[in-house]
Formats: sequence, structure tokens, C-alpha cells
Amino acid sequence: MPRISYLGPEGTFTEEALRLLEPGAEQLSCANVTAALNAVRNGEADGAVVPLENSLEGGITTTLDEFAWGEPLLITAELLLPVRFSLLARPDTEIGHIKRVYTHPAAITQCRAFTSRELPDAVVVSAPSTAAAAQEVALPGSPYDAAIAAPIAGEHYGLVELAGDIGDRSDTVTRFIRVSRPGALPEPTGSDRTTLVVFLADDHPGALLEMLTEFSVRGVNLSRIESRPTRDGIGHYFFHFDFEGHVADARVGEAISGLHRICEQVRFLGSYPRADGVAPQIKRGTADADFAEAGQWLARIRAGQV
Repeated sequence: MPRISYLGPEGTFTEEALRLLEPGAEQLSCANVTAALNAVRNGEADGAVVPLENSLEGGITTTLDEFAWGEPLLITAELLLPVRFSLLARPDTEIGHIKRVYTHPAAITQCRAFTSRELPDAVVVSAPSTAAAAQEVALPGSPYDAAIAAPIAGEHYGLVELAGDIGDRSDTVTRFIRVSRPGALPEPTGSDRTTLVVFLADDHPGALLEMLTEFSVRGVNLSRIESRPTRDGIGHYFFHFDFEGHVADARVGEAISGLHRICEQVRFLGSYPRADGVAPQIKRGTADADFAEAGQWLARIRAGQV
């Protein structure tokens, strides 16, 4: 039975994602994303489940930065989890009496319309996680009247749901990933995703275009590109890339090799099955057979067989 760390405490969306990605696994609750990933790095856990991006808010910056600066880890699976927020409170609490609400910053943003409309006089305070907010509200004498959290958190901590599905958008999805220490990669499935962190060698006109060209000329479709500061001052950034395909695919391997030649550093974060099962459209001339035939043709040319 694998031991899997996750962003705790019990009742987070991450715990729900872990149950779907690793049914029956031993769960190790951690205080934050960094602690969950470090548990894998130091061998305390066999893997971790952490959030990577949200369809409304974009990338989870802590996770993105951990992959850029922390000891290497590999993504081995992903899950797209619909996000449903509830307003949770102690039994007998009336919504009109709520003055202080506790929740994670992402939930504050994603439920802004509800809180403005239904709780206009309430103060909303940031918590380490939605589950931690529910846990705090459940304590006797808590300074908070309600929490915004996943419905599962109410079940864990004995809170009642005063309002459900309170997010600004009903189609919000969070992408969770399972990571492990470096090792064998998942086999190609024909519907895969590859993730990289790329640092520029130097900042010059067209530097980003040069990176993008490595993908474009090989028919590799990007599904996400996100910049993050390098910590070396204003205007200096590195980049996260998600794109279709597996490193075992010729077009993907060629693109990564091209980036390695022109960039200061390329961190390979994994090739793994896509959660949505979408297969890439292979551009003419970029299938594995096309690369193989081109290599054979070049070998003949070099041998003088013109």
C-alpha cells in the first residue's frame, strides 16, 4: 500500500483528488504543498498529490515554484476535479448572523459574488486551506462564524451546510497531479502530456519566440505556458510549459533537445496520461515515422548516396 502525502488537513479538495488517484492508499496529511512534496523527497512518502492549476485562477504558484527550485520530482498522473464550494457553519447558525468567514485565498476569489451578495457585512479572512478553515470554525469559541470549504470538510468536522455550490462559476475545475521521486516514466498511451520548466540563457529580443519555435516547427501543441519570476529582480522570468505528447514521441524529444541547446536550463517534470483522454492531432511530417524516414534519408546523403 503506497503512502501518499497531500495538502491537508482532512477535508481538502486535495484529499478528494487523492482518493480518486490512489484509492486505498495510506494518507499523510501535510500543512502545505511544500511539506507534501518534501515528504516525497525525503522518503517519508512514496508520492504526493498536490494542485497544479485552476481553470479560474490559473497556476498554483507554490507548486510551480517548488518544481523550479526544489529537488527534482516527476509528475506521473493528473486528475481534473470539479470544484464545489459550500458555506459551512456550526449547527444552529443563521446566515444573517455571520460576521467573520474563514477560507483559503483561492476560495475567496472564486466565491466573491456570493459573499458580496449574501454576506455584504462579513469580513472574509484567509486560511491555510479550506479544510483548515472548517476545522477552525468547528472549534468551541472560534472567532469565525463560518467557513467556505468543500462539502467533505463539513462531514469531517461536524458542520452544517448553509449554502451549497456558491462558486462564481459552476464549471470551475482544479487540475491535481500525482508526483514521485525520479524513476521510470509512465508508458506512452497516445493521449499524453509533458511538462517542463525552462530558464532562458539570457534576455534578448525574440528569446521567447525562439523557445516557442522549437515546439511549432515540430508540430507540438502547447496547452499551457506560464511565467514566474526568477528572483533575480524585476523583469527576469522562467517558464512552465505543458504540451501534448510523450517524451518518447520523436517530435517531443526533438523539441526538448532543441530547448536544451538554446536555454540555460530545462527541467523535465514528466510525461504522463492526460486526464481528459484527448489525443493530439499529428501535423503532417511530424509523426515518428516521418522523423525516422528523414533520419534515414540524411544518413544516405552523408554516405554520398545522392
